[in-house]
Amino acid sequence: MKQHIVKIKSIDKITHDVLKIVTEKPKKYLFTPGQATDISIKKEGWSDKENPFTFTGLPENNYLEFTIKTYPSHKNVTNELLHLKINDELILHEVYGAISYKGEGVFIAGGAGITPFISIFRDLHSKNEIGNNKLIFANKTKNDIILEEEFAALLGINFINILSDENVEGYAKGQITKDFIQANSGGTNQFFYLCGPPPMMEAIEKQLADLHVDKKSIVKEEF
Repeated sequence: MKQHIVKIKSIDKITHDVLKIVTEKPKKYLFTPGQATDISIKKEGWSDKENPFTFTGLPENNYLEFTIKTYPSHKNVTNELLHLKINDELILHEVYGAISYKGEGVFIAGGAGITPFISIFRDLHSKNEIGNNKLIFANKTKNDIILEEEFAALLGINFINILSDENVEGYAKGQITKDFIQANSGGTNQFFYLCGPPPMMEAIEKQLADLHVDKKSIVKEEF
């Protein structure tokens, strides 16, 4: 398995627990929007530990960007990233991923499950092909919403937020239900893109089945 060592060019917090890391890009290193790679940290004790992270920049950029939710309580790569700085090195592995854009539809994300959709929406915007795509984004609180301003600018009223743990005016409250999908999807005869924690994915797949959405129209990635 081929590996690439890249230096960190910038590292910034974009929410209370989400980092944006920009790295060098190896020559001829290709990915499509929605794909990911396994990353290790080139540091003693960490080179053999890998975590999957999604590319959130555009394929044509001359750098790589990753938007990563950190979990300080987890003693893994994600937590160790909090201690890195510019010019520290990461090890990239092969590119993979099951989510790719197939046509207009409804994107449903839970928390860090938004990451494959960031590059897809940025790519569509760069081609002027956002169209009537919708994004339903589930989070615990408003402060957990990743890139809220960017998605609001890209999608306008087609950016729909739902918060499970907080009442905020202008935001739906609770869990994503069959009725919520029906009310916010604009029809079930289209693609549905899903990415989130396994329990959420299972629940939404059941709801889509109840709405008679064709399984072939469901594009998904678990994390």
